[in-house]
Parts: sequence; structure tokens; C-alpha cells
Amino acid sequence: MRKRHKNRTGYFFSMPAFLFMIALIGFPIIYNWVISFQNMTIRTFNAGTVKFNGFENYIEVLGDSNFWTAFGNTFLYTIVCIVFQFVIGFLLALLFHQKFKAAKPMRGLLVISYILPMTVVALMFKYMFSDSGIVNYILTSLHLIDEPIQWLTSTGMALPTVIITNIWVGIPFDMLLLSTGLSNIPADVYESATIDGAGRLQKFFYVTLPMMRESILAVLVLGFVGTFKVFDLVYVMTGGGPVNATEVLSTYSYRESFQAFNFGTGAASANILFLCLFAVGLIYIKLIGKEEQVQ
Repeated sequence: MRKRHKNRTGYFFSMPAFLFMIALIGFPIIYNWVISFQNMTIRTFNAGTVKFNGFENYIEVLGDSNFWTAFGNTFLYTIVCIVFQFVIGFLLALLFHQKFKAAKPMRGLLVISYILPMTVVALMFKYMFSDSGIVNYILTSLHLIDEPIQWLTSTGMALPTVIITNIWVGIPFDMLLLSTGLSNIPADVYESATIDGAGRLQKFFYVTLPMMRESILAVLVLGFVGTFKVFDLVYVMTGGGPVNATEVLSTYSYRESFQAFNFGTGAASANILFLCLFAVGLIYIKLIGKEEQVQ
């Protein structure tokens, strides 16, 4: 009886938080799904002629070449960013794990890029990579280029430039999480490996990596989710241009909803983005479940 009473008390105190989540998170998601099955545009909304149109919005989105351009850009952007952020973040985590004198100040300086608001970072790099920005100035001064590179106005350079910016932003996040994972590995495990004659590489591959599997998985999944749904960085730096060169799913959805005022197709594309992230979440839960079974 006492156990049941405790459970009811727990449900009672958690109910406000649950209702809060339903109101501020659940309702917008549900309403967005409803809109995606309606012919809602600025015209039909004002005329009061909004009606159910089945999967027409999804068919229209999936038949749009601009959507597939955004879809491909999103995955390319995400994969490249995750790989470089993880590798560089891991190397920095291993470096600062050595605990030398300048480790803490250097780590603090690196975290600044993650603390800064994304809009500030986007504007900063936009000016740096402009035709008259500091990057072109340095390259020209060193006689590495004759004319300024069009980093953000060239279809071939715009996406790599945005990727470089996002990598700079995301490295500290990976570094901090991986540093936490490294600090949780008991020192006696490394001591035992040393006694058994293991070298640095053997310790890394047979001790560090296996014992950090959960941390690594969390970093990769969180990095994927955070990068895949990028909006502000791309929108401020390029607005999805030039000629859709940096168009991603979030900017495509925004453009459909608030520039073309096709709310139905905008909601449909946003739901496709949501389903991609939901699938990644399910994969993560399944992998974590397997890790717990192994342990």
C-alpha cells in the first residue's frame, strides 16, 4: 500500500511538468501534423476555405527538386561536421586529459566558441569570409591568391564555408563530453594495462575506446541531432543561397511557410525533418539498450 501511495504522489507532483510539456511541445507538434494534411495557404486561410487534402502536400514536397537539394545538403553538412567535430574534439579531450599547467585556461578559451550565440557566430564568420574580410586579406597578403575568394557567394564554396563555421562551433561540445567520459575511466585500469605490457596505442584501442562507447555514442547522436536541424547559422550566413547551394531542410521549410506562405507544404517538410530525427532517436535508444545488456 505504501509503495502505491508513493507512486501516486510521484505522479501527482510530475503532472504539472507533464502538462507543461504537452502545452508547449506536444500541441505545436500535433498542430503541425494537422496542417500538413490541409491545403493551408495564405489565400485559403484568409478565405476560410482550408480543408483536408490527404497526402497532397507530402507528394508535392517529395516531387520538388529543391527539397531533394536541401535533403542532400542537410545530410552532407551533418556528416562532414560530425566527423571533423568528433575527431578534433576527441584529440583535444585526450590532450587536456594529460593535465599540464595550461590545460584549464586553454580549455576555457576553446569553450568560448560554444558559449557565443549562434547568430553572433554566423555574423562574425560572415564578415570574416566576405570579399573584403580578414580571410581574403590574409591570403592576399601572403600572395596565396590574386583575387578575393567568393566564400559565401560562390555555389562551390558556400556550403564548405558554412560547414567550417559549424565545425568551429561544435568542437568544444564534443571535447567537453568526451573529456567527461575520459575522466570516468578508473586509473587502475590503465595501471593494470601497463603492468601487462600494453603501450599507448594498445591502451587507447583496448581500454579507452571500449570504456567510452556510451559517451562516444551520446556525442555522435547529440551532434547529429544538433547539426541536422541547423537553421540560424545557415540563414544568417547565406539564407540558403546562392542558388540553393546551402539550402537545408529547416530553411526549405521556413521558405515554404513564411516566404511562399504555403503552410501545408512547409509543415509537411518540417515533419519529414522531425521523422528523420525521430528515427535517429529510436536507433540511439536501441543501441543504448544493447550496451546495457552487454554490461
